[in-house]
Amino acid sequence: MRSSSEPLLVQGEVGECVLRTHSPGEGSVMYDPRTIPHRRARSLRRDQTAAEVRLWSRLRNASLNGFKFRRQFPIGEFIADFCCPRSRFVIELDGAQHAEQVHRDEWRSALLARHGYRVLRFWNEEIINNLDGVLERILAELGRDLK
Repeated sequence: MRSSSEPLLVQGEVGECVLRTHSPGEGSVMYDPRTIPHRRARSLRRDQTAAEVRLWSRLRNASLNGFKFRRQFPIGEFIADFCCPRSRFVIELDGAQHAEQVHRDEWRSALLARHGYRVLRFWNEEIINNLDGVLERILAELGRDLK
């Protein structure tokens, strides 16, 4: 039997999480596993890369032909860099570390597709060096929905 001061390991929809409990009378701290993606997304919004800041400056406030984007948007167990929920469209930005994890990115894109999302990927360098070209590609992809 577990004593009241030992942490309790709980499995939720999005993984494991430790619930820290205190001795009787001190109360307990409960951490809902369903909030993990949202807490992580909030943290990622605070710590954006230069490429994310640059792209977000052009996507925010529905400034790209009226398409409303959200940044660091939780979808299931994943957090999409940018998402247009109405069009079910995801934009992922890849830094240098992604060159070594191509299979993982393909797997992630396939899972997002199973959730009904289309995924478009860009390298950070593309955002920094050719933002207008990137925006044209995004609009072309979004324009497919309008036809």
